[in-house]
Amino acid sequence: MPVWILNLNQDTIDMDTVFRGFPPGSRFTSIPDAFFTALLPRIEDMAELRVTLYVLRGIYLKKGYPRFLVQEELESYRDLVTMAGGADKLREALGQAAHRGTLLRLAVRKAGREHVLYFMNDDTSRLAVEKIVKGQLPLGEFAPVAPLPADEQAPRNIYSLYESNIGLLTPMIAEELKDAEKLYPASWIEDAFKAAVAQNKRRWSYISRILERWAIEGRGDGTSGGHAEKEPYDFFKGERRNIAER
Repeated sequence: MPVWILNLNQDTIDMDTVFRGFPPGSRFTSIPDAFFTALLPRIEDMAELRVTLYVLRGIYLKKGYPRFLVQEELESYRDLVTMAGGADKLREALGQAAHRGTLLRLAVRKAGREHVLYFMNDDTSRLAVEKIVKGQLPLGEFAPVAPLPADEQAPRNIYSLYESNIGLLTPMIAEELKDAEKLYPASWIEDAFKAAVAQNKRRWSYISRILERWAIEGRGDGTSGGHAEKEPYDFFKGERRNIAER
């Protein structure tokens, strides 16, 4: 039996249809302020608004570089299709968001099939799309199609940690984060961000030094350096210098 309460205007509310509030420890999605100041006043179609927010969240949760969503992946999300008003309306809303400039749309051929990719229209993604078009940035295998995690405690990737604790990504920082994600366990990365925030050192250079020190010296908790199974110096390749030489 529904529970009814009275709000301040003395209207009746069916608690079965009312949002019960954000749970403790809820995760947050980073949305640029420009969305609210420059885009939101212009979006009149509810489907476009819902799809735009859903896609921005999906891109935010993606791992790796560059971050994008594939159209067939989006069409597999039943809740998104329902919110948009059907598959045709979803495709129309995606087209509106791309035409408006909120999203970047890129068609690529892979394994004899055409795929449509959607990126957030920011500096990092514009540079990535340019590199893809020029053949300078291989896309690799697309991530398996899977619903966006509904769990509020879903793990955060290195890009979302950076944006939440430091600021907007730049192309140069994105490349460094991509390297770090390959080098260090996800738990190390999150703990390094926490350590930096606790010291009020909200800089990637500081966080990177924490990770490098842990890779060489260990963390003092019995864990050794990152993904390497032999010497911790296996972490530092290419232009990276051995910390012991600094």
